[in-house]
Amino acid sequence: MILIKDQDEIQKVKAACQVVAQVFREIEGQVKAGISTLELDALIEGSIRRQGAQPAFKGYRGYKHASCLSVNAEVVHGIPGSRRLSEGDVVGVDIGALLNGFYGDAARTYAIGQVSGQARKLLRVGEECLELAIKQARAGRHLGDIGSAIERHAARAKFSVVRDLFGHGIGRSLHEDPLIPNFGMGGQGAELRPGMTLAIEPMVNAGGSQVLTLSDGWTVVTADNQLSVHFENTVLVTENDPEVLTK
Repeated sequence: MILIKDQDEIQKVKAACQVVAQVFREIEGQVKAGISTLELDALIEGSIRRQGAQPAFKGYRGYKHASCLSVNAEVVHGIPGSRRLSEGDVVGVDIGALLNGFYGDAARTYAIGQVSGQARKLLRVGEECLELAIKQARAGRHLGDIGSAIERHAARAKFSVVRDLFGHGIGRSLHEDPLIPNFGMGGQGAELRPGMTLAIEPMVNAGGSQVLTLSDGWTVVTADNQLSVHFENTVLVTENDPEVLTK
């Protein structure tokens, strides 16, 4: 069941989303060569807690960290550790916050120093996929319009989308209905209505769409070991233009 938020609930989702947005502003200059993913996770957790919120991921199904940090061929759910970011890496940073009983969620993928031409193109296309998807998050349109926009734009660039992982609704729970595929047919799927809050998150691969989960039970990697990028925003469907809450 897709939950429609009232104005009070919308304001609470917005507040949680602004915690996430502030974390990204604070860490942007720290996502660079030499920092370990565990050090970056500590900065993220500190920022969330200073704002009076809780890290949404910490404790979720036993997960032990405040963020998911996914490097190069890691698609999502990379576990922070001793690995240090290096020149030429790309790193996906996925952050969630819980504030006053409501959740916000967003992800960005960063280039570490000078990256390859393919990586630059993949980063650009991944971000464009998110922008195009958000434009489809309008009352009267359908979930398939969001997925179709992502899949078509990635395919035009000769990239693929991950088909085994999805965006999702968000609010009182970190993951609510509906699931939001990064592929689909326009006009298909549930109709979008004002008051829906959606975490839209394209995962775009340089190579094939197939992914594997590592033995740690969390880290999802591309099956062909090619690069992947992940971008996400929490979006409010309104009577007019969609509102990006984690901007």
